[in-house]
Amino acid sequence: MNPQAKLIFTSSLVLGTTITISSNHWITAWAGLEINTLAILPLIAKSHHPRAIEAATKYFLTQATASALLLFSAMMNAWHTGQWDITQLTHPTACLILTSALAMKLGLVPFHFWFPEVLQGSPLTTALLLSTLMKFPPITLLFMTSPSLNPTLLTYMAILSTALGGWMGLNQTQIRKILAFSSISHLGWMAIIISYNPKLTLLNFYLYSLITATVFLILNTMKTSKLSTLMTTWAKTPALSSMLLLTLLSLAGLPPFTGFLPKWLIIQELTKQSMAPAATAISLLSLLSLFFYLRLAYCATITLPPHTTNHMKQWHTTKPTHPTIAILTTTSTMLLPISPLILTTV
Repeated sequence: MNPQAKLIFTSSLVLGTTITISSNHWITAWAGLEINTLAILPLIAKSHHPRAIEAATKYFLTQATASALLLFSAMMNAWHTGQWDITQLTHPTACLILTSALAMKLGLVPFHFWFPEVLQGSPLTTALLLSTLMKFPPITLLFMTSPSLNPTLLTYMAILSTALGGWMGLNQTQIRKILAFSSISHLGWMAIIISYNPKLTLLNFYLYSLITATVFLILNTMKTSKLSTLMTTWAKTPALSSMLLLTLLSLAGLPPFTGFLPKWLIIQELTKQSMAPAATAISLLSLLSLFFYLRLAYCATITLPPHTTNHMKQWHTTKPTHPTIAILTTTSTMLLPISPLILTTV
């Protein structure tokens, strides 16, 4: 892609996100979401492969539908209350339609079907943007409207998202699809707590984005998108494969790593809200996604490709690893000891 065009699209992404997260009026929030959608489409379809064009079309249709629903809910609320302010969403039907619109924007169950297909058709760098930056504006709108939303509905959607995200990721061989179902599963953790402690949702999103960015950048450096090619990476890039192992364990939420922090706090908050059954259900269902994280880690580090000839292995990559990956890996795995400091800033 032309560097000038890429600069324009990237700037538009930043602009659209900034407009949405800083707006108080529904129309400006909607305009920011539209700028975001139009800016990411060329980045999805830039390879001109039929799968990429299909992914861009699916993304456009779902996002346009979600934006129309969001505008409809804002208009309905304004019709009944005379308010266009985002925080003044009080009409029950408008709240229900807005929940559906934002669930469709994010890829929450039952509006999740587009997300794995779109991620599979996108390059790894664009898939990273779709998994992190593009979810920030809808999460912000959820955060701003959280007092008005129906907590029971969000709890059911969250538990279903965690269940389906883990269950449907079990038999995948494409890494981008596995990470898409991982994203759906993590969205369940964010949605279940949004009504009770919205700041925890944002903390979960920030840490999820950090860890996912690390995974995608490592995979992009390895030029790996399938499990079969991931099995051959240890011989070429042992250091990167080790980093990937630690980051995947952190994404799974295992205790010594950063990813354990949001899950621990969410379970604690749910228990305080007398929602121990929901906390138990979502914790058990996250074991499903733990299985495919462990399978990815196993393929990356423990499996060696079969070789019959006695040749020297290529132990180093042709180009040096970017320092960003080293910094991101460190933060993705070692933030748990400073969790009291993180909690004071949230």
